[in-house]
Amino acid sequence: MKNGGLALPGGKIVKADELGILAALAVLCVFLSLYSPYFLSVTNIMNVLRQFAIYAILATGEAMIIISGGLDLSVGTLMGLMGVVCAYMTTNLGAPAAAVFPLVLVFGGLFGAFNGLLVTKVGMNPFITTLGTQNICRGLALLITGGTPIWFESRLGYIGGGYVGPVPVSALVMLMVAAAFVVITRRTVAGRNLYAVGSNEKSARLSGIRVDHVKMMAHVIMGVLAALCGVILAGQLKSADPQGGAGNEMHAITAAIIGGTALSGGKGSILGVIIGASLMGVLRNGLVLLSLPSYWQIISVGAVILLAVAYDSFKSKREAK
Repeated sequence: MKNGGLALPGGKIVKADELGILAALAVLCVFLSLYSPYFLSVTNIMNVLRQFAIYAILATGEAMIIISGGLDLSVGTLMGLMGVVCAYMTTNLGAPAAAVFPLVLVFGGLFGAFNGLLVTKVGMNPFITTLGTQNICRGLALLITGGTPIWFESRLGYIGGGYVGPVPVSALVMLMVAAAFVVITRRTVAGRNLYAVGSNEKSARLSGIRVDHVKMMAHVIMGVLAALCGVILAGQLKSADPQGGAGNEMHAITAAIIGGTALSGGKGSILGVIIGASLMGVLRNGLVLLSLPSYWQIISVGAVILLAVAYDSFKSKREAK
């Protein structure tokens, strides 16, 4: 143990907050394994990985924005819109998968840049800005589809619905995304700048950090990751629903907060976010295995959101003293 965390080979540190989340996840897993004989089956574990991959990827992008001092409420509907765009281009227009995939990621990045421009150049509040663009995304998805889901039959479906052995491809994609952003946030100047801007924007600006550039980068990354999740979701469902992704922004924010990301900005880790997303995934899976009615599942997830925000608020007040 070192500095309230666990020292790993190569000098990497698992912080005390992350160890706490891991302990909570372990306790939940033990509880579910005792009450359901199916929880520890390979099939169920792979299903959990497939389900929470989207939460984890979305939460990674959301954490980048929150760490920089912002918030994005449009990520769920943007994910749904990008899934619709992907399905429309491949199914209705017959575009090749090799061209559609990068184009969808670019579209997602451009939409993220649009959010970033409104926040940095126009000076709009991030909450209000992304609440507005959330509705724009939903409206565009309905406009493209006419309110009817589009059947998605493409090689791109392998990203969301394919397997390498027993392991879902979406889980492997999630691990690659997580590894990349752990390195970015811990080992690069861009990552350090992200924390500096979120901690104290004025001081960061006086230090020569291009604050607007950092915030724009976070929004573009979020847009790209939301587009990636849209492709994964369409592949999992084999269709693109104009209402797909709605509400996932709250799951992403909750996973980020559970993972130790402070809503006030300047604090958080991608490793913690992935653990937080896995906790959310295991919880949802456990509620299904315990055969709880759907309304109790919704109530439970809502309670977790409130507890996560309350904990973040309590921790912020304690650190301010």
